[in-house]
Amino acid sequence: MFYWFLKFLALGPVLKLIFRPWAEGTENLPKEGAVILASNHLSYSDWLFTPCVVPRRVTFVAKAEYFEGSGIKGWLQKTFFSGAGQVPIDRTSGSSAAGAIKTQLRLLENGNVCGIYPEGTRSHDGKLYRGRTGVARLALESGVRVIPMCVINTNVVAPPGRILGKVVRVGVRFGKPLDFSRYEGMQDDRYILRAITDEIMYEIMRLSDQEYVDLYAQDAKKRDRDVEREDAKVAARAEADEVWDEIRPE
Repeated sequence: MFYWFLKFLALGPVLKLIFRPWAEGTENLPKEGAVILASNHLSYSDWLFTPCVVPRRVTFVAKAEYFEGSGIKGWLQKTFFSGAGQVPIDRTSGSSAAGAIKTQLRLLENGNVCGIYPEGTRSHDGKLYRGRTGVARLALESGVRVIPMCVINTNVVAPPGRILGKVVRVGVRFGKPLDFSRYEGMQDDRYILRAITDEIMYEIMRLSDQEYVDLYAQDAKKRDRDVEREDAKVAARAEADEVWDEIRPE
């Protein structure tokens, strides 16, 4: 009930009024029956805009931290995300995420629409990163088709590290359904899981026109942080050398 309240009476109308979201490829969305939406992940706001253009209820996985807060704030946050159709997922390891996979399998068995971000975390620079194989396992274990999709401009609306950026139109684009039934019973083959995931990521790349990087997003973030720290050290040493050149005795 809370999901539909947000969609039709609270958040939905506000988002449509301010950001005027547009959609392409909605004819690829089935009117009934289970389906997996596999999306790129540019911003914390991604999951807010997808329901604006999808008539059916969409359940996305969300990081477990949203459900683990304490006090009144933690309770409100947990209530909001749970009511909005989010499922917590522990991203520390594949085994930790098993609970979310089981929850999504149960939802798919009941004919629902489940959304997943194969990258596992938001892109920090707008590029598309290597997908994790949970989406492939979910597709094979459920026997459900995957619809690749992408959000556009959400990283402008809510850039990394900021609550709000610029007011621009947000787009959502859906690709044709991908059927992986030819791999039935092969969900424990890691090469098959990787091949399926890469096929999904290729379709997302094609839809979004993002630059693809064959590296996990979390590893790329760590790499870039290390580079920034090293650059800062070099700059600090250069500045110190300049100061010394000015004050050292002849």
